[in-house]
Amino acid sequence: MVFKKFRELDLRMSGTNLPERSDCVAWNQLVELTQIQPADVAELLELGWIEPAKTGADEYLFRLKDVYRIIRLMRLVKDLDVSLNSGSIIVDLLERVEELEKEIKALKRLV
Repeated sequence: MVFKKFRELDLRMSGTNLPERSDCVAWNQLVELTQIQPADVAELLELGWIEPAKTGADEYLFRLKDVYRIIRLMRLVKDLDVSLNSGSIIVDLLERVEELEKEIKALKRLV
């Protein structure tokens, strides 16, 4: 479902006269794609869990990586009935485990 929304967003953007395709989404697009409440986005910003870029007009631009992280977070919050803070810690730990698994695979190739 989320990937379908990404494709729709990409198709809508491809018809515009943008100088270059962007790998960032605006606040409204983030809320639409992730189904997160704007207040929760603000909380994640305060926590420093997501660090979007800012435009000259002081608008936030979120990376696609942030979108995926928030989707993962919201699923944990919903499925496990945990708080946003707890979910963000779980996502951080899952990402760390994934990094370590990649390192192990790389080390096994060297042996």
